[in-house]
Amino acid sequence: MPALICGSLAFDTITTFPGRFGQQILPDQLHILNVSFLVPELRREFGGCAGNIAYTHHLLGGSPVILAALGSDGANYLSRIRDWGVDTRHVMTVPDQYTAQAIIITDTDNNQISAFHPGAMQEAGKIAVPQRDDLAIAIVAPDSRDAMWTHAHQLADAKIPFIFDPGQGLPMFDGPELKAMIERATWVAVNDYEGRMLCDRTGFTLESLSRLSHLQGVIVTLGGQGCDVWIQGQKHHVPGVSATQVVDPTGCGDAFRGAVLYGIEQGWSLVRSVELANRVGALKIACQGGQNHVIDRQALGL
Repeated sequence: MPALICGSLAFDTITTFPGRFGQQILPDQLHILNVSFLVPELRREFGGCAGNIAYTHHLLGGSPVILAALGSDGANYLSRIRDWGVDTRHVMTVPDQYTAQAIIITDTDNNQISAFHPGAMQEAGKIAVPQRDDLAIAIVAPDSRDAMWTHAHQLADAKIPFIFDPGQGLPMFDGPELKAMIERATWVAVNDYEGRMLCDRTGFTLESLSRLSHLQGVIVTLGGQGCDVWIQGQKHHVPGVSATQVVDPTGCGDAFRGAVLYGIEQGWSLVRSVELANRVGALKIACQGGQNHVIDRQALGL
């Protein structure tokens, strides 16, 4: 059955700094920070959380339905998604805005500095969750503040189970607002830094958060160290998978979430779904961009 993916569609301008940010930034001079990084490598990729998640979910054999907004420059992105055979009926084009744009600088330690222009994404809250009987699962991924809030409530009203993935959108919400969205979610997915911020703002610990009766699990990604899966107060550590090479971390979290969605759809346990997601994340990090990796379903045992 289809999975509804609520989130951003964006263009990523990705550059590489052949050094370490830490060697260029003086900690005691942050109040007068003025730095410039020479980036000899630059490329433009299709990105955004919804696009990246849908790409991996589709490669694994899922049927993603994207709910997102594009700008006047998004025709080629919309055509690309349609070429995958993905449902785009709920992608809105905003004629007087640019598609969201991310500008990302990555250093040799895979640290990243990013700037983000939301553009058409700011209108995504105007797209309603469709009234469809065939949607088995959904994810609320980073998007505009209004879109994340609105879609979380609409999904709960429609009784569609969903993953709440606040990501880089987390700082837009205060504690009570985050609690309200968690109350409506079925799963929560964060990285380790976001997990600490979420707990700080809500007053939960990861253990107490996972004990909420309506939540089926809390997923905390740990980069190359794997992932912790919290289920009703119990922590299950899922070891990481070594990548053949580390090329570009952009979109790894999205690829991971696309795989988790697929596993849950198949009726797998959350731990088994995360095991698949770790393997897919290792495939993604070996490729540039968020939508260029290839998945061999047979090699993954699918």
